[in-house]
Amino acid sequence: MRNKRYLSILLIILFFGMSCESKKTADTATNDNVCVDIETSMGHIKVMLYNETPAHRDNFVKLVKEGYYDGTLFHRVINKFMIQGGDGDSRNAKPGQRLGLGDPGYTIPAEFVYPKYFHKKGALAAARQGDNVNPKKASSGSQFYIVTGEVIPAGQLGQVERQLQMQQEQNVFNQLVEAHRDEILAMRRARDTQGLQALQDQLIAEMHAQIAREGVASLTEEQKQAYTTIGGAPHLDGAYTVFGEVIEGMDVVETIEKVATDSADRPKEDVKIISMKIM
Repeated sequence: MRNKRYLSILLIILFFGMSCESKKTADTATNDNVCVDIETSMGHIKVMLYNETPAHRDNFVKLVKEGYYDGTLFHRVINKFMIQGGDGDSRNAKPGQRLGLGDPGYTIPAEFVYPKYFHKKGALAAARQGDNVNPKKASSGSQFYIVTGEVIPAGQLGQVERQLQMQQEQNVFNQLVEAHRDEILAMRRARDTQGLQALQDQLIAEMHAQIAREGVASLTEEQKQAYTTIGGAPHLDGAYTVFGEVIEGMDVVETIEKVATDSADRPKEDVKIISMKIM
């Protein structure tokens, strides 16, 4: 039992023990990581922003300084998955009002630093619209989520990897389709079913060739360790930009994820972001 206790402490240090250098300013041009204190109606959450995702980091800092998030809600909460906020329309939203579409009116190009940064418990990531309208996976200009997820039994890691591989195939195929978009539309207008079938076969062959060159998706040892100990949401890996992580206040995140919600996953009692401040 004593060894297990030390192992638990080690894992907490390993996955949540990173800290930020103290700063007198919020200068993102330095090599220090920027940290943000999120004061919520249920407690404080402190997050560290990754320097390897500079567009997301700088945009988040900009919105924090502008007070964009102050008074907004965690408008979408799913137990054992994640808590989501950043919808500007959620500020002073009426009870039962459907939320999730509010943003500053722009998107941010995806910044995947995968597999270094992945959807382990405590990951801070950018929400976005679906692939059908957003094939380049650009992030929302303001909406974000914090992963809670679940612990994955070691025996299920093979299944997780197969899902990642299927997702990899779909992502590459979608990119190839987008590159041939005009050609596909022209064939559809001409009702050229044979041409469409031939092009589909061609793109499938190109997809397999590209994956063979780049390597088949698989979990790193760090991912395996994280997902089988602290947990996370591996099905999101490589599809959404992870741009930071919780360094303090994960207990607050866990409290928020367990609140009662309505059919749209909005908390029945508002969970408010009172303010955000650069640390």
